[in-house]
Amino acid sequence: MSLSSAQRSEIISVKRATRDKLLSSATQYVAQDHLPFIEATAEQIVNRISVGEWTASQVLEAYLARARLAQAETNCITEVLFDDAKKQAQALDQHFAATQQLRGPLHGVPVSFKDQFEISGYDATIGFTHWANKPCDKDAFLVTQLRAAGAIIIVKTNVPQTMFAFECSNVLWGCTTNPWNEKYTCGGSSGGEGALLAMDGSALGIGSDIGGSLRIPASYCGIYSLKPSSGRVSSMGARGCNPGYEAIRTGYGPMGRSVGDCELFCRAIFGQQDTVHQNVPLPYRDAELPEKLRFGYYTSVDMVTSSPANERAVLETVNALRKQGHECIEFSSSLMSTAMETFVGLATADGYERLLSTLQSDPKESSLFLSTLGPKLPGFVRHFVCWVAKTFLGDHLFARIFQQARKRSVAEYVGLADSRNKVSAAWYKEIWDHYQFDGIIAPVQALPTIPHGACAYLSPLACSTILYNVIDCPVGVVPITRVDATLDQLPNDFVPGANGRSKLFESRMYGGKNPVYNASDMHGIPIGVQIVGKKWEDEKVLGMMRVVDDALGPRGFGPGTWRKQG
Repeated sequence: MSLSSAQRSEIISVKRATRDKLLSSATQYVAQDHLPFIEATAEQIVNRISVGEWTASQVLEAYLARARLAQAETNCITEVLFDDAKKQAQALDQHFAATQQLRGPLHGVPVSFKDQFEISGYDATIGFTHWANKPCDKDAFLVTQLRAAGAIIIVKTNVPQTMFAFECSNVLWGCTTNPWNEKYTCGGSSGGEGALLAMDGSALGIGSDIGGSLRIPASYCGIYSLKPSSGRVSSMGARGCNPGYEAIRTGYGPMGRSVGDCELFCRAIFGQQDTVHQNVPLPYRDAELPEKLRFGYYTSVDMVTSSPANERAVLETVNALRKQGHECIEFSSSLMSTAMETFVGLATADGYERLLSTLQSDPKESSLFLSTLGPKLPGFVRHFVCWVAKTFLGDHLFARIFQQARKRSVAEYVGLADSRNKVSAAWYKEIWDHYQFDGIIAPVQALPTIPHGACAYLSPLACSTILYNVIDCPVGVVPITRVDATLDQLPNDFVPGANGRSKLFESRMYGGKNPVYNASDMHGIPIGVQIVGKKWEDEKVLGMMRVVDDALGPRGFGPGTWRKQG
């Protein structure tokens, strides 16, 4: 049933007020000295508790206070579980006092979940007003797993409307900002997680990724993440707007403040079979890396040129690896834009009817404008737009991508699924097999972040991450550097589209009087890189993330670094 404007306003007001009241219960902890706790990784928290130096309750109080601060700064939290969290912490402390044993590998670690995960007794609205005040009656499988491992769930976090954008705003909860600069987005769709973790409001976060939703906010916010191979982690109890969509499979995984925290999650979760047998029960397997690794790398995809800041992040990574004796080989591939075409064709095959039907009476967010435009246009209009782009702008890439955004017959849909498989097979043959890479170093995106509202016309920037959803590779993100107002200025002779990439998108990114990319305004914003492996080699990706992290050395990322940079 559709809601009236007055009903929607009342729901929004009550939900936000309830959240804020629950968060205010942490005020009593604000004046305490929490630095030792928030400057510890999840691994270190478990270790300190295991030797009796800390209790779960002490740790929890620090993170409750910090979560409250993160919400005040960025608007990243949706549901608040503080009362349940305190009870869990007390139970863990009693267990340890009686047995001197940990409950599990995550004993006492404060954990946050992306809003889509069902937790009994709490809403899973993913930002829809008509899904509010309908608490779940069971826990998602990952929720059950983490609690059994000793984790303490403290909050759920914000997402973009439909979870199909890399900004983070919806009607019910509003807009989440970047913790390093409020003028910019924290990314999406696991954006609330990225903001919360960057501010030490949680020690470990759980998100999902169908086109970059773990990786983009990790890079924008300066944290670590891992998108496992699809099926490695159970999706049971994770809500979405398009259930049953299998053309591009979602990966569920960790976001954290260190490589070790992502590994801690994987060691605890990999191998556990959900009750409906939808995931692959492949246990954690320690990876033995060769002393000398062979990496491939590129600084830009074939659709848009990376900003100087994002290019520098890749090259600094490559240089650090070479100094450690690893081999790094630059390569390129036309399969990158082909993968984007395939993704767009599959995603728009039903005209986004099912995805957009979940909005009901909620106004559509601007971030969905370009990504949902194509299927709404009559065929002759779409052809005309593509013709203009090719004929007058010379932008053949935009035309190729935009032409794919339309409704399909079942036969066409099956054909696109076959194309997806062929793209994946070609990538393995042309890249993995030909070059014999251990891993790939790649930009997460062409820009360090975007201002609020820019996703409306720059949604194709996700092509950098979408590539590895189509191919279904495990991918980690490691924060590398920050935008430097001096080092990262755009060259004066840069011409949008001059290198054969999309003139339309590069003109908006870098041209005109008010370009999206502005190194001076973005100064201090984090930038990460993708570290890519072959499917099912998730543990090897974690190992390569650690190699990269160690090669770069201390650089102002990790627990306790918020507000110490920039």
